[in-house]
Amino acid sequence: MTNNTDSFISRFGGVYEHSPWVAEIANRHKTPAEKDLPALMRQIVEDAGKPAQLALLRAHPDLAGKLAKTGDLTSESTSEQASAGLDQCTPEEFDAFTRLNDTYKSRFGFPYILAVRGRHRTEILENFTARVNNPPEVEFREALDQVHQIAALRLQALRSQ
Repeated sequence: MTNNTDSFISRFGGVYEHSPWVAEIANRHKTPAEKDLPALMRQIVEDAGKPAQLALLRAHPDLAGKLAKTGDLTSESTSEQASAGLDQCTPEEFDAFTRLNDTYKSRFGFPYILAVRGRHRTEILENFTARVNNPPEVEFREALDQVHQIAALRLQALRSQ
């Protein structure tokens, strides 16, 4: 890798959670303009096929889950979950998130994903409760759309740095 490639991957590799491959492919496009990155990266994920998409979904942490309690989230996820107050859950809320996380993952095979920035934990619990009953194909699409929304928010935050 060249220094430009290293720099690009270093800067944009965390846009899609634990999936630097998206930034690596984006970097192969002739010097992508930063303003074009959201659409380019989204298209890369959409074109990647279901196995890669499923791996991308599975790379996301549980909301208000064990990784959050132990401090083992990425810095981006830590900031996003804290912005929604997920680091301040009551014991009852934490238990509800734990039960929902377990039910959701066993039903769909990947964690519940929601762009939480700008939302409150009670709103998130309501959304979680509603989505756990979605048909699998609907929820797969919704989870991917949420991943793209998270990526767009992360790119926006990188631009303002």
